[in-house]
Amino acid sequence: MAVPTLALAALALSGSPAMAADQSYQSTLGQLNGSSGSATIELHVTGNQAHVLLNVSGMPATFMDMPYPHVQHIHGGAQGTCPDPSADKDGDQVISTTEGAPSYGGIVTTLSTSGDTSPAAGLDIKAAGQGAAYTIDRTFELNAETKAALEAGTAVVVVHGLDPATLSPAGAAAKSDLIPELPLAATSPALCGTLTAGQMKMPAGGAETGIAQETGTDTGALAIGGGLALIALAGGAYVVRRRTAESTA
Repeated sequence: MAVPTLALAALALSGSPAMAADQSYQSTLGQLNGSSGSATIELHVTGNQAHVLLNVSGMPATFMDMPYPHVQHIHGGAQGTCPDPSADKDGDQVISTTEGAPSYGGIVTTLSTSGDTSPAAGLDIKAAGQGAAYTIDRTFELNAETKAALEAGTAVVVVHGLDPATLSPAGAAAKSDLIPELPLAATSPALCGTLTAGQMKMPAGGAETGIAQETGTDTGALAIGGGLALIALAGGAYVVRRRTAESTA
């Protein structure tokens, strides 16, 4: 019975369970406060590691004759939405970061170009996106707060930095609610989007069946059929050997 046993082992090996799939999130950000910018983001999570690809364009290019530093973050712990015009409580026709917080929550991850990604780096302009268009493409360690927000569907990406020339006179003259030395435009939200879970990236294997599969091919059927053929062949060989042994006994 050695050969049938090996055949069964081969079938079991071919049907070993597939590894758990990673989760991906994405968003196309909408405009706030009269912004003319646009952005898309993809976030791929593997264990406690996250890879972000953020593409931003159409943003204000300069600030005080320098490339405009645009900070961006993942916010969480609130409604998981972007604010509507009713969030402007002081009537200056600008939704400040503070006024938008009830919708998107506080910072849970800073999407910096390099270095620290904690909330403490939220206003670090040295690690901000620079100018009218830029890309952030990096891997970082995912903290518990961000992971919880992603799983709860309340993680929101916000890109900051407006052109003062496009604001109302009151908004253009106002000081930042975060850094009073700066104008309100510098720290107010320009783009916003809720991160939504995408289709999970499944490996070449059926998680429920445990049978190896490959999209668009008959690999799974071949694996099963091949295993059954081995069993049948091995069983036949055993019967032949048994009959031969009986005839010579």
